[in-house]
Amino acid sequence: MKNNTSVKIHVDNLHKSFHKNPVLKGITTDIYEGEVVVVIGPSGGGKSTFLRCLNRLEDITSGTVIVDEYNISSKKTDINKVREKIGMVFQHFNLFANLNVIDNLTLAPLELKKATKEEAKAEALKMLEMVGLSDKVYSYPHELSGGQRQRVAIARALCMHPDIMLFDEPTSALDPEMVGEVLAIMKDLAKKGMTMVIVTHEMGFARDVADRVLFIADGVIAEEGTPEEIFKNPKNQRTIDFLNCVL
Repeated sequence: MKNNTSVKIHVDNLHKSFHKNPVLKGITTDIYEGEVVVVIGPSGGGKSTFLRCLNRLEDITSGTVIVDEYNISSKKTDINKVREKIGMVFQHFNLFANLNVIDNLTLAPLELKKATKEEAKAEALKMLEMVGLSDKVYSYPHELSGGQRQRVAIARALCMHPDIMLFDEPTSALDPEMVGEVLAIMKDLAKKGMTMVIVTHEMGFARDVADRVLFIADGVIAEEGTPEEIFKNPKNQRTIDFLNCVL
């Protein structure tokens, strides 16, 4: 799974402030090729901001973020080129409501990768089969359940053949009975060796899938370790208090 010789994302002393209000206060970590890193912590602690800085959806106030050889903290870097390597799945799906499923999936490959219509459609059908939605090709987002919409969002991201997948609380907007179907897809991706960074409140999932867990609170990594270390033997009092509330 984890290949220590290949760092996919290097983060050094990352700071992010909104209107002089510091949200990230010096985060440093490396994420390795094929590694699944799960980020947990209290609401407002900086988890989603950290994730969004990894593909510069949030501008970086200071510090360095390098994705492969690209320094995305530099304004000179073509961030759209880097984002072709990074799939992002949001809490609220972000599907185009006026497009059916197949058109949602083929839009980016046609526009950004200059794929032919035949290539883009063949790839989209393959990804829909992978997420178990081959029967929803021509459905519109409003005709799908929340879980189905999130699976379409994952398939859409995969159509770009990303090296890295970022998930920002992908199940928190779902009804409880739909959570499992989305987590199953993510577990399958983890087994296939996809490099993944996942912000989630699903502690059972974090235990099952993570190679490493980051506990982010108050804008810093307060503790990190294997799921075994974090869930069975946390050292930081902030981590202990958080886990006592959620487990």
